Amino acid sequence: LEAIKTAEGLVLVKGRWVEADADKLEAVLNHWRQAHAMQFSGGMSFLQAMRFLSGARIEAREAEVLSDDVREWTGIKAGPWLDGLLTDLRDPSRLDEIASHPELKAKLRPYQRDGVNWLHFMVRLGIGACLADDMGLGKTMQVLALLLHLKRSEPESGPSLLVVPASLLLNWKAEADKFAPSLRLFIAHPSGDSARLDRLSKGRGEALKDVDLVITTYGMLNRVAALKQHEWRLAVLDEAQAIKNPTAAQTKSVKELKAQGRIALTGTPVENHLADLWSLFDFINPGLLGSGAAFGRFVKSISRKEGLHYAPLRKLVKPYILRRLKTDKSIISDLPDKTEMNAWCQLTKPQAILYQRVVDQLAKDLAQTENEQKMGVILGALMAFKQICNHPAQHSGDTHYDPAQSGKFARLRELCQPIAERQERVLLFTQFTAIIPALRELLKGIFGRDGLVLTGATEVKQRRAMVEEFQVETGPPFFILSLKAGGTGLTLTAASHVIHFDRWWNPAVENQATDRAYRIGQKKNVLVHKFVCRGTLEERIDRIIMDKRGLADGLLSDGDEVSLTQLSDAELLDFVSLDVNQVAGE
Repeated sequence: LEAIKTAEGLVLVKGRWVEADADKLEAVLNHWRQAHAMQFSGGMSFLQAMRFLSGARIEAREAEVLSDDVREWTGIKAGPWLDGLLTDLRDPSRLDEIASHPELKAKLRPYQRDGVNWLHFMVRLGIGACLADDMGLGKTMQVLALLLHLKRSEPESGPSLLVVPASLLLNWKAEADKFAPSLRLFIAHPSGDSARLDRLSKGRGEALKDVDLVITTYGMLNRVAALKQHEWRLAVLDEAQAIKNPTAAQTKSVKELKAQGRIALTGTPVENHLADLWSLFDFINPGLLGSGAAFGRFVKSISRKEGLHYAPLRKLVKPYILRRLKTDKSIISDLPDKTEMNAWCQLTKPQAILYQRVVDQLAKDLAQTENEQKMGVILGALMAFKQICNHPAQHSGDTHYDPAQSGKFARLRELCQPIAERQERVLLFTQFTAIIPALRELLKGIFGRDGLVLTGATEVKQRRAMVEEFQVETGPPFFILSLKAGGTGLTLTAASHVIHFDRWWNPAVENQATDRAYRIGQKKNVLVHKFVCRGTLEERIDRIIMDKRGLADGLLSDGDEVSLTQLSDAELLDFVSLDVNQVAGE
């Protein structure tokens, strides 16, 4: 006011004379008086303050208050408390470390400890968070560590809910059992505790007694109303890009969840459009990006302008997204690294029916076959089980491979889509050449480009040319190899992912194949994905390989299936039987 009244056009500010335009200053004051009276007379919400600080004028009234001409002569800064809070959100290494996790059966890397601290900080503040770490950096481990901490520090807070795609239900259970066995799990799915699920569906509260974490699928939210009625300590979404379509039924169901804290896990917060980002934030922090209509208008307005006009939006969402890349040496300094993981798959109904038929037929054949002829019968059945786990068409000899008929094809698509988006490259090993054309077509559709195929029929000269073609920076996105032909003698370090579509049952053979990518010259972390169908012979073989107990020495020493023929009929049938509780897919 003193500056407006001065006639000389100069005013002393903090010991310095500053030129002042009385007319402009009067206009500024009038503008903010009107804004206060008409728009924010009751104060400004935290979400509105965040939008103002970022410069992302999403809602109409915010655009009026902070129009382009106003922005030329004004600025908004956070106060000391809010500034400190935002600094902590953007730099997790500043946060106080929460207590160690004595019940976590793994050692967290430094960036993972930062991630757990950041998630706990967000949860404690009641702010939604998106953990968007790259594939293989341990999002699962960080969430399990957080849940263990909450169980210890908030024993009366009640259970949390984890929502996952049906194909990842088994992965999460296996990881929790291995690394956080003290967490009391309830798998709210027909393949889990069906009796408890029935009690929950009927609204009986004791169904959640003595439970720390409920794991369910996106599809189950519409089937079990109690999942949306209960107030959870945390609601965590894995592969949260599943809710990118705001009009989809499963997205609407997710947004009906009640929780004290919300966490989204995804390596791709934005897949195709900025609308994906809005839908994600509409779950973790509803209202931050305004209404869907307002955000749509905002996106159109900035897309029509030239320059870096997405910067305000990036500034707005950055505090709520923690993103680390496995290629960042400040995150992992001992690159390259190799991470092996099981990619659990569920049989489809056609697969399960065929598998059970082979089990029943094997029982009949064993009862009618002389001992000296049983080896052939058993080896034939084992081959059938492998083929069925891959795809029913492979067992029947049909040339039409419908991806919807195979749990492994569905898992392959789910795994490779984010790999393709990041323009990373894949080696895929299979022991069956008959299925390679179908796999090639599926991957070609995912990556938008054709890849390479190498089998025993490939000439040596062609092999060398293929390797050179794949190794160049702009080479094909995928390379499918038959395990026997491509498992040794090749250097394919352009790939950072290795997929074992079907298992050879000999760790040494699989490791040799993996080492086509993980060898001298590799500059990237290598992720090894081993496909295993839950509830089948594949899972039991995998357990033997991992645990090295029971039949391990005798079964795996020769690297083939011959030792299975030495089991009694009852032992063999028990070994290959179908666990129906593990294969009931969504």
